[in-house]
Amino acid sequence: MKHHNGFTLIELMVTLAVATILLSVGLPSLTDLYQAYRADAAIKMIQQTLQFARNTAINYGLRVTVCPIKDNQCTNDWHLGLGVFTDSGTSNQLDGTDKLLMQTSSFDSGDFVYYNRASARFQPDGLASGSNGTLRYCPGSANSPYSKAVIVNQAGRIRFSKEKNISCNQ
Repeated sequence: MKHHNGFTLIELMVTLAVATILLSVGLPSLTDLYQAYRADAAIKMIQQTLQFARNTAINYGLRVTVCPIKDNQCTNDWHLGLGVFTDSGTSNQLDGTDKLLMQTSSFDSGDFVYYNRASARFQPDGLASGSNGTLRYCPGSANSPYSKAVIVNQAGRIRFSKEKNISCNQ
């Protein structure tokens, strides 16, 4: 009697069918998990960047601006990432003696990032007078269930939003 090592074609096909079914069930939840993780990481980075800008304004007694930068001035394209710079000259523009202090990487192209102002500015005393607002991050779609937000109030306090249904529709 001969003894053969290995798998038969039927056994391999059944294994592949079972693996395909398991992957088709599990893959959508991995996408959701990835979006939730991406939103958490992005909103923490946004909060830390804003906090850095406020602390810098207070410590050095300078006006500090946070915004997406293109051609040395603020733009409304928040996908570009956040630039933090001293803003002693023309508001919302890198000019003269202004220094770029920090630049974050751009956000995922499929995500939505929205702030209701052109920039967040912190005065030398830490106040955000006139640039308060809510910066929203929505992974994948403007109405994602994993959307997060950071709120900057008039006094310059930065906190995470506790809202459950955050939308990035303007």
